[in-house]
Amino acid sequence: MKLEVKVPSVGESVREAVLAQWYKRDGDRVRRDEPLFVIETDKVTLEVTAEADGILTILVKAGATVPVGAAVGEIDTEAIPKEAAEAPPSREVPPAPKPRIPPTPVEPPRPGPMVPPPAEAEPARILSPAVRRLVAAKGLDVSAITGTGPGDRITKGDVLLHLEQAEAAPRELRPAPPPAVTGGPPVCVPGPPEESVTRKPMTQIRRRIAERLVGAKQSTAMLTTFNEIDMSRVQDIRARFQDPFQKKYEIRLGIMSFFIKATIEALKEFPEINASIEGTDILYHNYYHLGVAIGAERGLVVPVIRHADKLSFAELERAIVDYVNKIKENRLALSDLEGGTFTITNGGVYGSLLSTPILNMPQSGILGMHKIEPRPVVVDGQVLVRPMMYVALSYDHRIVDGRQAVTFLVRIKEFIEDPDRIMVEI
Repeated sequence: MKLEVKVPSVGESVREAVLAQWYKRDGDRVRRDEPLFVIETDKVTLEVTAEADGILTILVKAGATVPVGAAVGEIDTEAIPKEAAEAPPSREVPPAPKPRIPPTPVEPPRPGPMVPPPAEAEPARILSPAVRRLVAAKGLDVSAITGTGPGDRITKGDVLLHLEQAEAAPRELRPAPPPAVTGGPPVCVPGPPEESVTRKPMTQIRRRIAERLVGAKQSTAMLTTFNEIDMSRVQDIRARFQDPFQKKYEIRLGIMSFFIKATIEALKEFPEINASIEGTDILYHNYYHLGVAIGAERGLVVPVIRHADKLSFAELERAIVDYVNKIKENRLALSDLEGGTFTITNGGVYGSLLSTPILNMPQSGILGMHKIEPRPVVVDGQVLVRPMMYVALSYDHRIVDGRQAVTFLVRIKEFIEDPDRIMVEI
């Protein structure tokens, strides 16, 4: 019996996908629920698993664009090689007796140079079953892969990134040997400098990101206002409560949950920034679905934390970690990206000191966080060094006035610098 392997539906608006990579080769034996290939749409990257045990036949090669529901392979469930039957025991013939040979005297070994004992081998790296299968299928050396998981463990995203970098590495170009010169010593003729170019097609996600960013610049009256925040109180709270918080909730207390809480309180005061324009109408959202921008290997994605106003600090931090793990394991669903009313992005994790975030359409506001850096500031007439962060709010001026945007950012500054009203759970 042959079972078709089809491209699954990931949403009503998605009609086609790119078959990014096969984890298996044609003719390989696969097991039920084992990852077979990765598809990319303009919104998500998703792994597709086997529905049964059998032998895989690949019908569509990696890199092809296929419609949703199309068959890209087959699994022959009856072609699983059966274990060979046990052979009947054969009659053993006793060996002929060997002729007796008198022993030859052996000289005692001469003392030789002392050889130091071999060094202990480096302990094997711990790999998850999915990573172990992918490494074995590709014949990779795990020592050449950099792990980004907990305790520097290697995740499946690390292996895929290693494969992409290996494929994208330009082949070494060797200059032609210089022409031979007769009638004298050889002359070294330097070749032209190497000018290699690597061409790679844009992924579906990267193309979609480009379209949305250009659309946001062209279809909105986008403006950005800036401010700076003293992070002393938040850093002090995290230092004092980190251990009991982690013991109670089994997750670390980060900075993002403070900004989410402060943003929700500010959005309640300025509902226009939590609204969007639809035609000639303004849609005021009476709920708070906050998108958190996360950098992935194939592009920036913004999963949405739904009803963030009803979640505690621990639940917000856990939701962010769950989304990060989903992105690394290619399990992010289209429903995880839809319905956001406001977005927060943190360029500070990459070292950004100041930037202008672009609106995530059709939302009317996005908050940009940045690097925390000690700077001299004036406090009560004295110059003190404090951990400061620049923040930026980009907003759609068609619906949000400058006064509202500036005051909104000031409210966030006040909540972060004096966070007593937003941390009742601690």
